This record gives sequence, structure tokens and C-alpha cells, in this order.
Amino acid sequence: MKIVVVSDSHGDRGIIQELVSKYAGKVAGIFHCGDSELPLDDPLVSQLQIVRGNMDFAEFPEQVVQEVNGKRILLTHGHHQNVNGGLLNLELYARSLSADIVLFGHTHQLGATFDDQMLFVNPGSIADPRGQYASLGGTYAIISMDQKYYTVQYCNRQFEPVANLELRFPF
Repeated sequence: MKIVVVSDSHGDRGIIQELVSKYAGKVAGIFHCGDSELPLDDPLVSQLQIVRGNMDFAEFPEQVVQEVNGKRILLTHGHHQNVNGGLLNLELYARSLSADIVLFGHTHQLGATFDDQMLFVNPGSIADPRGQYASLGGTYAIISMDQKYYTVQYCNRQFEPVANLELRFPF
């Protein structure tokens, strides 16, 4: 299984179009964690699993739960779970939905962690990154799963893997 995760594109339709062109049909899904600022009738929307962020006006769902290769994925923006204050609310919410993988954005800061058999991934912002990796100019994540490991590889806007930003988690 391989999925692409992007978030917080804030109206940068061009980079989303490039991601879709590069990965559509080659991965099990392209997940957008919100604040796309795309209109609901944009043709790109049909090629994404997408949720509503706090800066979206389109009526996207607040969360999506989808099963991919036997893993239950929760896609949410994270603002309703107050992810700026930590992951506890998000974790409790994800556990109530029996999620295995949790994809979220909102903070504009990339990060991945594995806690009690649950993988949490924030791809960072593709358009307006913050924090330690802001100088990269924007990131997205590719999550791969084999029989023993989740691998999270962060990539830049040029679709290049970022050195030292590949994380492996045994499950």
C-alpha cells in the first residue's frame, strides 16, 4: 500500500494539480487534510479524498474514514481536535473511530508518530510551512506499508524525497 498525503495548500491549485498528475493511478489514494480552498466543483476534488479545514468554504466533509489494505484511515484537518495544543484530543477521537492511521494538518508543521498501534501523520503545509522545516518551502508525505512497517517519506514541492525525513515504524 502507498498513499500520498498533502495539507494546507491554501489556494495553490497548481501544486495540487501537479501532485494529482504525478500520483493518480499509481497510489491507493491521494488524501488532502484540508485548507485546500478549492471550490467543491473543481475537477481535482474528484481525484482526492478531501476534508474541510478551518479556511475552506466548500462543504467538504469534516472527516473521512476509509479502509485501505485492511487499515482504517481517519482523515481530518485537526482544528476541531485542537491539534495546536497536542494530539490527545485527536488520539481519543481516532480511537473512538477505531482508526489505524490518522492523517491531519492545520499546524503547517510536518510530523509523524506511532503510539499504541496508531500512526499519526501531519504532512506539513505544501504552501505555507512553519516550524523547523519551513525552509523546505512546502512538504507532503508518502506513506508506504509492508507486512511489518509503516514508512513515512516526506517530499518537497519538487517531488524529491527530503534527506533524513524518512521514518519507519514497526507495527
